[in-house]
Amino acid sequence: MANTDVRVDKHGNVHIAKKNRIRRFGLVDGVLLFFLTLLALLILYPFYNAFLVSIVPNTVYMRYKGLMLWPPALTFEAYEFTFKSSLIWTGYRNSILITVFGTIYNMVLTILCAYVLTKPIPGGKFIRFAIVFTMYFSGGLVPFYVLIRDLNMMDTLYSMVMPTGINIMYMLIISNYFKSLPPALEESAKIDGATDLRILWSIILPLSLPLLATFTLYYAVERWNEWYNAMLFVKSVNKWPLQNVLRTIINDVNMMATQNIPGQAKPDIQGDAIKMSSIIVAMAPIMCLYPFLQRYFLSGLTLGAVKE
Repeated sequence: MANTDVRVDKHGNVHIAKKNRIRRFGLVDGVLLFFLTLLALLILYPFYNAFLVSIVPNTVYMRYKGLMLWPPALTFEAYEFTFKSSLIWTGYRNSILITVFGTIYNMVLTILCAYVLTKPIPGGKFIRFAIVFTMYFSGGLVPFYVLIRDLNMMDTLYSMVMPTGINIMYMLIISNYFKSLPPALEESAKIDGATDLRILWSIILPLSLPLLATFTLYYAVERWNEWYNAMLFVKSVNKWPLQNVLRTIINDVNMMATQNIPGQAKPDIQGDAIKMSSIIVAMAPIMCLYPFLQRYFLSGLTLGAVKE
């Protein structure tokens, strides 16, 4: 009788109803499953095709026009060409340093600014307006360049970490979520003698883990893809991040494809294979973060998005 519900009506009749009945798979479910499966294939196939293009010879690529379901022949010359460059490991090192320290730097500034804006500080509305104002207007590229030069951050890794401290949209969402937490939690902590920093560390942050994990991932992806500031401020090749190194490698292979050197055979690879292998090389490390943050990611997408 574990899966039944026994009820007795006012006339003394006993009614037995089954519980936890499994709903049958209907036509609507089949249609939804078909379209969701089709959508998943449309999303995943470009990544799969990019991997195939990176591991097939140039002749196979030209025969199938880059559209394949299975590689007829395999070659790893594109990856060998990519990893043969000594700059690739330097680029990895620089990108890892920029991602780790830059993400910590971003999250610390974002959390502190978001928490301060939840307090009734003097001129709080004006400060919030001034911060939001920077989302739409900036000083421009020339003042930005002059500022980095005057701060002696030219040709350093600091130029790729320090200038971009806070994403205003992320900070506002986190601040709205902090405001939505029950004020009684903070009031009871203050009665026990806790300071604002203690409240932030021991109460606010543990309750905000899904949201913070989501924006940590966003910041990490932005830092890993850093290339623009490096192009503007970094001249030393050994300080380039991975994205700029891969760009140089792609340019080199395109140059090799246009040159005819007597007595030297060209490798059976072409620019698209190098591009796709570069995509895989650049994408693989940051994709390793997703399994560790997946438990927080879905719930963190909606927290703080609505202000009541």
